[in-house]
Amino acid sequence: MGAVKSTTPFAGTPEQEKSLLETIARLKDQKGSLMPILQEAQNIYGYLPFEVQRTIALNTGIPMEKIFGVVTFYAQFSLVPKGKYQISICMGTACYVRGAGDILDKFKEKLGVDSGGCTDDGKFSLEACRCIGACGLAPVITVNDDVYGKIGVADVDKILAKY
Repeated sequence: MGAVKSTTPFAGTPEQEKSLLETIARLKDQKGSLMPILQEAQNIYGYLPFEVQRTIALNTGIPMEKIFGVVTFYAQFSLVPKGKYQISICMGTACYVRGAGDILDKFKEKLGVDSGGCTDDGKFSLEACRCIGACGLAPVITVNDDVYGKIGVADVDKILAKY
């Protein structure tokens, strides 16, 4: 099976490509170089689209199938872009029983994306996450490094308006 392409058009810059090629050149001859190359590539682009995986394959000699297998196996890697504002809704037990599912549904409705998706303008990405350890504030969401606790469906609009 070949690598899956994102529906979001790839928009890498020449500066990003230069940085990626420098990273590959620096690391490719080290044993076990694929993981550090992928980690740095994701730091450069924010995700690992087909085009970035192909560049890594062409410049390291590592087959696309192996690169795609690693990217899809590890949760730290993403095939789709992340938004400028990354919204995470905690789905741990305490948050879930206090309405986190309804909050997630409201964000999905307002943003027009499913969990794991990114808005077309690249402004927001949305994900459900496991317990973040703030159970006393349940239900909890984060927007980048901002934490919002004891929220309800009615709070979604004013949280989005802030960003």
